[in-house]
Amino acid sequence: MVRLVGVDIGAVATKVALVTDGTLTASHILPTGVDGNAAARRALRKLLETNSLTASDIAYTVSTGYGRRTYSRANRTVTEITAHGEGARRFCAEARTIIDIGGQDSKAISLSEDGGVLNFIMNDRCAAGTGRFLEVMSRALRVRVSGMGEIALQSQQPARISSTCTVFSESEVISLLTNGRDKRDIAAGLCESIAKRVSTLAKSVGVREKVVFSGGVAKNVGMVAALEKELKVKLLVPPEPQIIGAVGAAFIAGRLLGAEPKSTILGTVGEVPVRASPPDCFVRGASEPTIGRTF
Repeated sequence: MVRLVGVDIGAVATKVALVTDGTLTASHILPTGVDGNAAARRALRKLLETNSLTASDIAYTVSTGYGRRTYSRANRTVTEITAHGEGARRFCAEARTIIDIGGQDSKAISLSEDGGVLNFIMNDRCAAGTGRFLEVMSRALRVRVSGMGEIALQSQQPARISSTCTVFSESEVISLLTNGRDKRDIAAGLCESIAKRVSTLAKSVGVREKVVFSGGVAKNVGMVAALEKELKVKLLVPPEPQIIGAVGAAFIAGRLLGAEPKSTILGTVGEVPVRASPPDCFVRGASEPTIGRTF
């Protein structure tokens, strides 16, 4: 029995995924905090304890994400572009475009017919168009960030948010509230504002179906609807969109384990070719569980 672990250390959340003989058997997510290495250790410890395993049961570990080089127990590292490409293809073999919106960055990735990364673009210098933007705006609206999507879908006339800066957008939201604008309309306007920014990224690499939407923001149904409207395509959202990078890293670990001896030396792997997976795809609202899927 071969157990592989993928660790995705993001600026906001750290995700770990356990793949056992080609099946995603467990995952865990927790806040990264100020120490990515410590967060990854805690997340993996929790995952192992929950599944009655020890570190010696893991054959190979690959880390990815913003803090991938900080994780001292990884055998190798891969770029988050590579990991997300692999992870998205594991959930949908026909994926050609990936849109990932995380806590502090957003990215668009174009994949070739055989799963290789053709092109990508990332916004990691501005909070606008990220999960952080939504968090700030939810506080201004005095609603839970997890509920913004639901109330946005109730809007009949989305507000126009013209500012492209988080600070100015927050002021604009407060002004709209002061003038009596419905929170539902403001929430919808915020989702549309992010969708416009992110769609510009996606269009720059070329939007080709099927389009996989990953990252924590993909859990926001208002954002899904706004992006679908802006891009004029149906988005495929995995049951747990936040672990895509970790899943991809775990499957890359399998290929590396077959080609290279186990080592504790931290290295970097370039763009690893991705192979096709089963053609079933998840769509928004899918109820099939993440854990226990065989790829």
